[in-house]
Amino acid sequence: MTFDTNVGGTVNVLETTRLTPSIRAFINVTSDKCYKNREWVWGYREEDPMGGHDPYSASKGCAELVFAAYQRSFFANELSIGVASVRAGNAIGGGDWGTDRIIPDCIRALAKNESIGIRHPQATRPWQHVLEPLSGYLWLGALLLENPKKYSGAWNFGPQNEAIRMVQEVIEAFIKLWGSGSWIDISTSETNPVHEATLLKLCCDKVNTYLKWQSILSLDESLRLVADWYKIFHYVNKPPSMYAICTDQIKEYHEIAKRKNLAWAE
Repeated sequence: MTFDTNVGGTVNVLETTRLTPSIRAFINVTSDKCYKNREWVWGYREEDPMGGHDPYSASKGCAELVFAAYQRSFFANELSIGVASVRAGNAIGGGDWGTDRIIPDCIRALAKNESIGIRHPQATRPWQHVLEPLSGYLWLGALLLENPKKYSGAWNFGPQNEAIRMVQEVIEAFIKLWGSGSWIDISTSETNPVHEATLLKLCCDKVNTYLKWQSILSLDESLRLVADWYKIFHYVNKPPSMYAICTDQIKEYHEIAKRKNLAWAE
């Protein structure tokens, strides 16, 4: 299923894009896990090799290879369409209910007053609120419409170095924002532990330089937005619609971007 979705699905969408003349901009979203992870202390750049030790990571690396093949074969000389592939760091945000994901696992445990089970507390990741890469994707889409040839290709969207933290640090900061809770290390209790990279970091010099894009939220600000969303969902007796909460957070994020005079926020 993982390969069917991430590889076969990418082929299907790219083929549809190729055969639809009215499409002028296409953005393929994969993951920072698409890179061949060498446990480097510096960030992976867009031209670094694809890889993947586990099926999920390998499927994302394969999806990038599919995109690159289509770009070179069908879109390289097309001036009427811009195509890009984007790789983001660990995105967190309200409304995420996925399994085996840090924040959803935290919420499920905290809501039941249970300890949070952490598989790899020392693993380091580039954490960012989901609104950060989304703002970059939308800005890139607008630029692709203006200049398809210039902005086509691969792009990393990640946070500032301050937000590259160990899982343990993120969990402890989130528990503090939640107001209570605890965590336990379950890595030794797994009979068949899934491989997990210890170090993962993106180099975002390309988007900083050519798109004039940068992340604007600190890790504490990102975690506060996430905690606020789930607290309202779980504990407000008659909460406003969660759609309204989402739009309020988008407006707050946009205001922060405007105060920083970022081009995409105008």
